[in-house]
Amino acid sequence: MVAGCGTDERLGKKVAEIYDWLETQITDGNNEAQCSACGKCCDFDGFDHRLFITGPELKYLAANLGDENIMPMTTSRCPYNIEGKCTVYEYRFAACRIFCCSGNADFQSELSESVLKKLKSLCAEFQIPYRYIELADALNAFADG
Repeated sequence: MVAGCGTDERLGKKVAEIYDWLETQITDGNNEAQCSACGKCCDFDGFDHRLFITGPELKYLAANLGDENIMPMTTSRCPYNIEGKCTVYEYRFAACRIFCCSGNADFQSELSESVLKKLKSLCAEFQIPYRYIELADALNAFADG
């Protein structure tokens, strides 16, 4: 993930803490809806939706799946959505955790801004360039090396 003794593990732990914080915010927040895990939003063109991620999130996914298991995105559907189910649910990105088809858009927007500040702070702490990149671009670049 990131060069340096123990850096990978520390970064992964901090991303996991952000994800845990997110789960608490979603559970206790004003989202007014819970995700039904229908998988519709994983077809980005079909749902007219875009998903953006940050470097620490991609590094977290790769650390947990193994670099060799990062799949390119060759269609408008997330490659980890197989037969309508998320196969990386435990390690899914912040935007996947926040977005709910029938959720409160204002709540989701505010939560997105808060989590991006936390992720940007991680980038500064671990000297990772901060990039907010569309999922397809991120996965394809990673898969290409």
